[in-house]
Amino acid sequence: MTTETVKGFRDFTGEEAVKRAEIRKILVETFEKYGFEPAETPLVEYEEFVKGENANDEAVSDVFRLKDKGERNLALRYEFTFQLKRIMQNKKLPYKRYQIGEVFRDEPVSANRFRQITQCDVDIVGSDLRDEAEVLAVVNDVLKSIGVKPIILINNRKLLDEILKDNDVKDKDRSQVLREIDKIDKLSENEVRGNLRKLRAENVLDSFKKGEECFSKFENYKDVISLIEYCRIYGIKAQFSPSLARGLSYYNGSVFEVKAEGIKETIVAGGSYIFNGVQCTGLSFGLERLCLLTNIKDEKEKFLVVSLEQDKEAIKLAEKLREKGETASLLYGKPSKALEYANSCNYNKVIFVGQNEVKEKKFKIKDMKSGKESLLKI
Repeated sequence: MTTETVKGFRDFTGEEAVKRAEIRKILVETFEKYGFEPAETPLVEYEEFVKGENANDEAVSDVFRLKDKGERNLALRYEFTFQLKRIMQNKKLPYKRYQIGEVFRDEPVSANRFRQITQCDVDIVGSDLRDEAEVLAVVNDVLKSIGVKPIILINNRKLLDEILKDNDVKDKDRSQVLREIDKIDKLSENEVRGNLRKLRAENVLDSFKKGEECFSKFENYKDVISLIEYCRIYGIKAQFSPSLARGLSYYNGSVFEVKAEGIKETIVAGGSYIFNGVQCTGLSFGLERLCLLTNIKDEKEKFLVVSLEQDKEAIKLAEKLREKGETASLLYGKPSKALEYANSCNYNKVIFVGQNEVKEKKFKIKDMKSGKESLLKI
């Protein structure tokens, strides 16, 4: 029996797990600071619900399908947004929710692409342009907190529709044209142009290169300008990217993509959409990609309390440290092994509890970074 993980799935332990926990903490604190409340939804849903009206989208085509003992057609969630259709019902608007958890894609694996990812979403149900700027402010705040300078790109699907119409793209081809345009950061321009030529839409690429002044003739360009202005109020620089399409067909207004230096892939993405007749907006962080971008560490002190045949007193001391809000772990054994263990597990301070220390109520604290020793009096 193999114990290896399935391709595209991973274990996280040690420093990597600590980093993930620290970034999660920053995400939760930031989301809640902006008034978003947590939500939890099932990993498994009916396949029909998962697919929704987006069965032809690439992301939807990659869902993990399964059956239960009742032979029901089920699927693992591939994102959180479609589940909002259920949990938004009967909520007072605007309903602001965040969710952090695992989603699954049955797709090819690459260096920075896995089949199980931890997605971190914020969505506002009952939104307008001002709310779109706010979710981008959340992105900016999170990335600043982990030392990443974001490149925020925005576009508008209604504007794209106007551009396609202006280039005489047929209604029946527009969804496919948008999917091809969305590949512009994954394929070369010649490849994208070749794909568009088959749909008689290669001129669309030339429209994107004409400069922003050429877009002013389109009605929905004003929404792009308004969003940029609202972002400026938050101190955010948002850039208009006319070729930004985003693949999912439910987007009906603004679309967002956030990149950063040091990584080719998108780190945050989202847009605006209508569910149950209500305008919504939201975006999603990928925890794995955030981890690639930052060296953030858990900086709080961690004590290792070592019992030298003084278990009762060692336990009491560890409990006193915990009562004071400190992180304290117990170890029973020899001093040499304790120091080796402390180094490998990143404990900042080691306290030895021996017969003499208990008698004098003074305990040696060894600083693992400097090597210096001090005394703790009880």
